[in-house]
Amino acid sequence: MTPSAPNLSPLAPDPVIAPGARANDLGFGTVVGRTRGQRLLNRDGSFNVVRAGLGLAESLAPYHQLLTMSWPAFLGVVVLAYVVLNLLFALAFVACGPEALLGPGLDMLGGRFARAFYFSVQTFATIGYGQIGPNGFLPNMVVTVEALVGLMYQALATGILFARFARPTAAILFSGRAVIAPYNGGTALMFRVANRRRNEIIRLEAEVLYSAIDHEGGTRRYAALPLERNTVTFFPLAWTIVHPIDENSPLFGRTQDDLHARQVEILVLLSGTDETFAQTVHTRSSYRTEEIVWNARFRPMFLSQESHASVGVDVSLLDEIEGLA
Repeated sequence: MTPSAPNLSPLAPDPVIAPGARANDLGFGTVVGRTRGQRLLNRDGSFNVVRAGLGLAESLAPYHQLLTMSWPAFLGVVVLAYVVLNLLFALAFVACGPEALLGPGLDMLGGRFARAFYFSVQTFATIGYGQIGPNGFLPNMVVTVEALVGLMYQALATGILFARFARPTAAILFSGRAVIAPYNGGTALMFRVANRRRNEIIRLEAEVLYSAIDHEGGTRRYAALPLERNTVTFFPLAWTIVHPIDENSPLFGRTQDDLHARQVEILVLLSGTDETFAQTVHTRSSYRTEEIVWNARFRPMFLSQESHASVGVDVSLLDEIEGLA
């Protein structure tokens, strides 16, 4: 039995949404609801939202940014901060005068600024080779400050690095395109998802929403799309999420041109429990009209049991589709 859909905008005989029906808001607001040509939800799950009017510290939210940015960006920020801090302390040592750093290793470390920079690196990392050392009150004060900054920097960098590894996230892959394919004597909207990691996600739930511009009022309206099944208890392989297109579906009787004219966007929200962390994880994506292939179907992903002792899927085939004659 198809699970009952959430109480969103009621469907009328017009398969999209009746002009007089209430445009229930999913959180985008009425202004966004009247915006045309703008994607609500990017394929990577991020929203097309810009927040203005906040102070610099409030808008940056550095801890959140460091947790959510990509790994190359995170490593780049860590390296950049490390280099910049050492450059600043090197300038401080140079400003203390030519006799600020003394020792038998002066000639081995290049010029005055190079000596100050490499000495800063050694102090920052608490290495201390003993080749050169601070001379005088001001250089020793700089060393005192740098030792404290270095300890704090390493603690923060290590803590954020651990938090990034320990934070549970859903690494679920969505098929690059959805398809309109034959299904039980009719047609259905289908797309596939697969788990990129080896961790297990249990009770994975899917919620699929239809979003379109109402020609009468020019307002974006939403409707839940009932699914063949909206929950899988175990998710070890792949899942083809299916919305049967019947007379109650907003897609019923529509063509690709109709969906394009109404700027249709299919919003997808997945949530489940990561068995490793025993915490709920979420992921989301969307499909626009140009990402829906009509009269096509997905190619099988399952590996042949003749060559594999256990059941398996080839995740590289997640996006593979074939046209129907």
